[in-house]
Amino acid sequence: MQIVLLFGIGIVINVFSELTGHRILQNVFIENENSLFDLLSGYIILILYYLTIETLTGTSLGKFITQTKIVRHDGSKPEFADILKRTLSRLIPFEHLSFIGKESTGWHDSISKTHVVDISKFEAKIASFDGLNEIGEIGE
Repeated sequence: MQIVLLFGIGIVINVFSELTGHRILQNVFIENENSLFDLLSGYIILILYYLTIETLTGTSLGKFITQTKIVRHDGSKPEFADILKRTLSRLIPFEHLSFIGKESTGWHDSISKTHVVDISKFEAKIASFDGLNEIGEIGE
């Protein structure tokens, strides 16, 4: 997803440069090979992408495709602080290795105290739990 976003930004910069005749942005962002700049821009895009999309929707493009979403450990919707912790935890070097092992829970989930759940199974459990609560209320 980062590559697609970087490609889109590159197109916008090129179009802007062609329309205005100002090649400063094009020279700085596209033609300049600077690995530190590439690394930082990749991190910035990663942070903006996950922070924005997961805060607004509780899911990402991959989670949308797999019909999953993010919830807190107690099953509630994650707050901005949870998503921020989750997003920043993705920047930990070798974070992908945290999926190896028995639990296979990524650090971005364990640090932010979130889980990724299957939406249909999660909603079925919630409905079942709510049904049990209603049974208890009927007798009172």
